[in-house]
Amino acid sequence: MTLHLYDSMTHRTREFVPLVPGRVSIYHCGLTVQSAPHLGHIRKEVVFDVLRRWLTASGYDVKIVANVTDIDDKILRKSAEQGIEWYALAYHFELELHRAYQALGCLPPTYEPRATGHIPEMVELVQLLIERGHAYAAEDGSGDVYFDVQSWPDYGMLSGQRVSDMEPAEDSDPRGKRDPHDFALWKGRTDDSEPETASWQTPWGRGRPGWHLECSAMAGKYLGDAFDIHGGGLDLRFPHHENELAQSAAAGRPFANFWMHNAWVTAAGEKMSKSLGNGALVTEVTQQYPPRAVRFYLLAPHYRSAIEFSDTSLAEATASLARIDSFLDRAHDLVGDTAPADPLPEAFVAAMDDDLGTPTAVATIYTTIKQGNQALDAGDADAVRKAYAAVRAMLGVLGLDPADPIWAAYAGGGADLTPVVDGLVKALLDQRQEARARKDYAAADGIRDSLAALGVQVEDTPQGPKWSVKH
Repeated sequence: MTLHLYDSMTHRTREFVPLVPGRVSIYHCGLTVQSAPHLGHIRKEVVFDVLRRWLTASGYDVKIVANVTDIDDKILRKSAEQGIEWYALAYHFELELHRAYQALGCLPPTYEPRATGHIPEMVELVQLLIERGHAYAAEDGSGDVYFDVQSWPDYGMLSGQRVSDMEPAEDSDPRGKRDPHDFALWKGRTDDSEPETASWQTPWGRGRPGWHLECSAMAGKYLGDAFDIHGGGLDLRFPHHENELAQSAAAGRPFANFWMHNAWVTAAGEKMSKSLGNGALVTEVTQQYPPRAVRFYLLAPHYRSAIEFSDTSLAEATASLARIDSFLDRAHDLVGDTAPADPLPEAFVAAMDDDLGTPTAVATIYTTIKQGNQALDAGDADAVRKAYAAVRAMLGVLGLDPADPIWAAYAGGGADLTPVVDGLVKALLDQRQEARARKDYAAADGIRDSLAALGVQVEDTPQGPKWSVKH
């Protein structure tokens, strides 16, 4: 089976064939950097990181672009409320976003363009749409420019809606619109309370870009008029992606060949969002649970299935990952360093080729671990080595291989403390063994209890004491 992906445009799973053989181009909408990212935001990053890793493992050269929206109504409002420059607030939360990517083991995109760095491309796109009869400048002199929805018969194709059934666009003052559904391409600066640094000179006066315009301009610049995959959270399908598609297609650009949308992380059944105040910040959750376990929690369900946020779910993910790591540790003790398997297990490949079927892929990992544990009990080193290599390879595709340097680099804030911790624990275990050898069981138990108080669990095995960290 070749890779098949669910296309939100056609509402069916279809074979993925890249526009350029051997190469895949992806654009997914990044964050509006107005506040710290929560799990609802970062799920999209994890989903597309897994997609990227799977495409790479499948032999493709992947180019992935994810933007940063650093100019927006909310950024301006929040910066004014806090009494700081809008660009300083945006940059602060852009860095927060990067830390969240890193904390959950996401590879950086090929490029991460900022909206404010692409004003000329946006102005050029607006001018093209006006020339083609699909956009107009407001007659009230506000400097606003709107996309003429009625001029584009295919508007609503992505979300499956008719214009007559849509709510009016609320992204600008409706007084300058010909139709309440028309959306803003450019917003004129009419409010002197807004900082002048948040506006740019254009043929229509000073102003700033509309949100939808930004992504069309940046995707076109770095991926061309046509590219393979456009993605984001399900909440972006309408109006954001619908508007991107309309303005790009109306400008004569084919745009995306596939549309992918991941489902939400919910809290008490509600979409996790900043506006509802129910977001679990990545910085907070990764202090309570191991970052690898948080990533596992986000990717184990299918990307088109909603995830309910709960401490129970995160605790279960932590325990599941600990069982996986326990097998890796036991297998490593027997067979030593073993490179990840190539090729990957057929069941895992089939699952991932079926619209990134991570639930079945994870089940394949568990099945392989069960076989590996049986081989461990039987002392079958060859079978253990095979299972160990397969598990590492599958974890690598999911971005969960504990041996990946990305986890060592980020787990301790940049410094890999693993050798230090290993050495200290080993020294204490050696002291415990010496105490037991001289039958000083009180001292041996004291060392074990001290380690337990620090979260280190000691297990005595025929091969000697083994330790692990309790979560």
